[in-house]
Amino acid sequence: MASRAYRHSLNGSLLEPGHTLLEIEGVVLAFGGINALENVGLSATQGRIHAVIGPNGAGKSSLLNCISGLYRPQRGRIELHTGQGRHDLATMRPHRIARLGVARSFQNIELFSHLTVLENLMLGRHVHMSRRLVPSMLWFGPARRQEIAHRELVEEVVDLLQIQAVRHRVVSSLPYGVQKRVELGRALCMQPALLLLDEPMAGMNVEEKEDMARFILDVHELRGVTVMLIEHDMNVVMDLSDRVSVLDFGRLIADGSPEEVRNDPAVIEAYLGAEAGAG
Repeated sequence: MASRAYRHSLNGSLLEPGHTLLEIEGVVLAFGGINALENVGLSATQGRIHAVIGPNGAGKSSLLNCISGLYRPQRGRIELHTGQGRHDLATMRPHRIARLGVARSFQNIELFSHLTVLENLMLGRHVHMSRRLVPSMLWFGPARRQEIAHRELVEEVVDLLQIQAVRHRVVSSLPYGVQKRVELGRALCMQPALLLLDEPMAGMNVEEKEDMARFILDVHELRGVTVMLIEHDMNVVMDLSDRVSVLDFGRLIADGSPEEVRNDPAVIEAYLGAEAGAG
């Protein structure tokens, strides 16, 4: 059963499962004369795990960067649907998108390496913290209650990801796989409605991948979080995902169930071409 802290998004209401949470239409992103994304359109459904796959350079990370506000597309629409209506993410700054309930991890670990695990996780709560200066500076009343409430949610994430033993360790002293888990935890501490994961299992061994896959499923099933992930391991994609979208040279070439995508001739050709080129 989902905990109290994760029953609601920042805006106080998650959509019912099966409703469209994210809608992308006609997105074009160009760097100079090169199109990273070319007329891309897809949608993510509340309560599902949606994988975005494709060969290296296909535009996958660029798509997540557009959703999270790090890149601004030249054309197209990126709408997040919440209980309060529709929000055009393509025109918003990253901090406003985060406040709407969109969190992400990065392909390369982006933690504060000199801080402890708990300190990194508490930074994930910043979008929920009071912006009133005086109450925030004084350690009494509302400020103290707010700190206790944030710490309670952070400890829940610590338990979920089984990082109790390293909560006071400096991040730079931790193994790579544990650091990836902490980065997932920081994104979860933002209490997202939509969680964007950019290659969460990159560089991991088999055991670490199995652990991360289990944590992603727990986040999805126990917390009601919709997940959009980029992943190269096709076995992981097929096991975890409810829907798969495939990009190749910035174009969407397939979108459907894992089984449909696995047997799509265009997808097979794209991956076989990538393998042939690598050889």
